[in-house]
Amino acid sequence: MSERIVVDPVTRIEGHLRIEAEVKDGKIIDAWSAGTMVRGLEIILKGRDPRDAWAFAERVCGVCTTVHALASVRSVEDALDIKIPPNAELIRNIMFCTQYIHDHVVHFYHLHALDWVDVVSALKADPAATSQLAQKLSKYPKSSPNYFAEVRKRLTKFVESGQLGIFANGYWGHPAYKLPPEANLMAVAHYLEALEWQKEIVRIHTIFGGKNPHPNYLVGGAPCSINLDEANAINAERLAFVGQALQRGLEFVEQVYIPDVLAVAPFYLDWAGIGGGLENYLCYGDLPSNGFSDIGSFKFPRGAILGRDLSKVHEVDPKDDTGVREFIDHSWYEYSGEGGKHPWQGETKLKYSGPKPPYEHLDVDAKYSWLKTPRWKGHAMEVGPLARMLVGYASGQSEIKEAVTEALAALKAGPEVLFSTLGRTAARAIESKLAARWGLEFFDQLLANIKAGDTRTFNKERWEPSTWPSEARGVGCSEAPRGALAHWLVIKDKKIENYQLVVPSTWNASPRDGKGQRSAYEASLIGTPVHDPQQPLEIIRTIHSFDPCLACAVHLYEDNKEIARHELLVK
Repeated sequence: MSERIVVDPVTRIEGHLRIEAEVKDGKIIDAWSAGTMVRGLEIILKGRDPRDAWAFAERVCGVCTTVHALASVRSVEDALDIKIPPNAELIRNIMFCTQYIHDHVVHFYHLHALDWVDVVSALKADPAATSQLAQKLSKYPKSSPNYFAEVRKRLTKFVESGQLGIFANGYWGHPAYKLPPEANLMAVAHYLEALEWQKEIVRIHTIFGGKNPHPNYLVGGAPCSINLDEANAINAERLAFVGQALQRGLEFVEQVYIPDVLAVAPFYLDWAGIGGGLENYLCYGDLPSNGFSDIGSFKFPRGAILGRDLSKVHEVDPKDDTGVREFIDHSWYEYSGEGGKHPWQGETKLKYSGPKPPYEHLDVDAKYSWLKTPRWKGHAMEVGPLARMLVGYASGQSEIKEAVTEALAALKAGPEVLFSTLGRTAARAIESKLAARWGLEFFDQLLANIKAGDTRTFNKERWEPSTWPSEARGVGCSEAPRGALAHWLVIKDKKIENYQLVVPSTWNASPRDGKGQRSAYEASLIGTPVHDPQQPLEIIRTIHSFDPCLACAVHLYEDNKEIARHELLVK
């Protein structure tokens, strides 16, 4: 006898995600992932000036608030063969690293930590013992007994008022929580600390891009000028703030985030054998140092790993029409013709008239998601921090290999633990440290260029449509915090003829393909233990380890329909 668990919506994510899992004898034997919003952003972009596409594409999501703009401008620059100045590349890299630091810290503390941290248990903690634990882990200055006593006092007021506020609706007391009270109190304190910290680092985006979220971008360069003595330009004062914010970001990652991950992980080493799912990993790469066409200069290497074979990294070419293809066998769309389509030939047809959500249960033998199903050379691929660290490690990228080796040594484990729910969480922390260091490295290079007299941030060559060919096509790749991101663009008669996005959560959260191959979310849940179907904490742990962001995968909300029921259904 098996039962179907429905979690709809999955909370502490961006967008609307429904997970259904079939449980038998206390373990998941099958699972289905459904995006429950309709996709349509590509339709909005048709017929527009390609130089404006970034402003629309960036607003697909309020979390990945910069990477879609970056992929968009890169797609136009690729189509029109526009080279950007070195300073523009450095500014983009700094904004990219800032996004990583901010996004990963927010994910760990505010979206994922409460899957491992029992907030109510923290009330039993001894502040003095919590202080000793924290000081043993790092030299972060906010680790006194009085500090933790004050946090416990604030938390007690929440509980005594009968309203847990931001900590409401957790599965507190679930037997899957294993941390001692002191570790729980330390994590809750840093949860609150991260809320304050994250407000400052995003100001880097306001300096280079004018605002956050959704900073400005510019085809051909960066949307800011450099003049050390000009009040309305990137001046000495603003550069000083950027350097200080990046340094504080590095300190928070190294003194708070990384120690907390290493403190939590030993209590959950059984999760190093749960949630592995797919054995294939894809990474487009990013952080160039010699133009985006020189993939050998990337900090994050490009490549694919198949069958968890770290001895070989397969080449990936986003322009190869035998590589990436999107299928709709189980998606609420229609295609002209059969089979999958490379994004340059991609279609977004909202003409499917069959049943759509909500249901009591999905009809998983038919179409059951608003996400398309991308495949690379026929393979289902996982994308994200784990994929980046594995591809970097297997490629021999020295900084990534050193960081991964150091983390594994701290956990007293081998590379095999990375293929798991715990491994994804650890990989995100590892690359946060790398991104924080690289952000400062790019900042130093920017200062050196300015001191040498180079203040260029924009290349106006080929900016005017009169210089464009009648037809052109390009692809802009990036590595969003959640994984491999690419925008494919076709320009005809100076306007957008076709625009297709294949985003990280499309790879990870999509439904099965026509061959029955599960995507990453679905595959990762197979074999997961479930203690109590009424409190499916274990499902949430693994799904949150991917940091789902469904908004960019499905793009547009149908506000005249019921999309999700905020309840847990068990049949």
